[in-house]
Amino acid sequence: MITASARSAWLLLIAGLAGWLASCTLTVERFKLFTDPTYMASCNFDSVLSCGSIMQTQQAAVFGFPNPIIGIVGFSVVVTLGVLSVIGVGFPRWIWGSLWVGTVLGVAAICWLIFQSLYRINALCPYCMVVWVAVPVLFAVATQETWGGSRGPMGILAEWRWTLVVVFYAVVLLLMFLKFQDYWLSKV
Repeated sequence: MITASARSAWLLLIAGLAGWLASCTLTVERFKLFTDPTYMASCNFDSVLSCGSIMQTQQAAVFGFPNPIIGIVGFSVVVTLGVLSVIGVGFPRWIWGSLWVGTVLGVAAICWLIFQSLYRINALCPYCMVVWVAVPVLFAVATQETWGGSRGPMGILAEWRWTLVVVFYAVVLLLMFLKFQDYWLSKV
């Protein structure tokens, strides 16, 4: 049994809750848009910060239903693990390994969605960006709990996990700035 450190447990819970709330909000917004095509989503601020325009694309429903439904399910599992971890429950290695595989898939999914958002849809969704922040944190926690103390490449990955998260955030922020630099500079 592997019991998460208090720091890891709280990060798991907080990042899971943030992702879950963003996914729930996006799902509600999407269903409002389904029922009323003239509905103006709460996250539509202008032409760049506009989740309403993103929700109407094919990329927003990769499997035929709104992507945030996957987030609701996935983040529900994370929140459950987070609550149990905060109260000190330990889990078998396979639970942490499954969470790690899920976060690796989550990072791959958000990388694809970031690319689509920046270079195909040309808009940013504030709620999606919450998920973009939460998933790498979950990856770092799952990496530590699954591979921390290991030898070889996975041990190195666990040791450098937070550096990878910071580099990920820096690259995404740079790409967002470069893609929409006229927009950002007009706000200064």
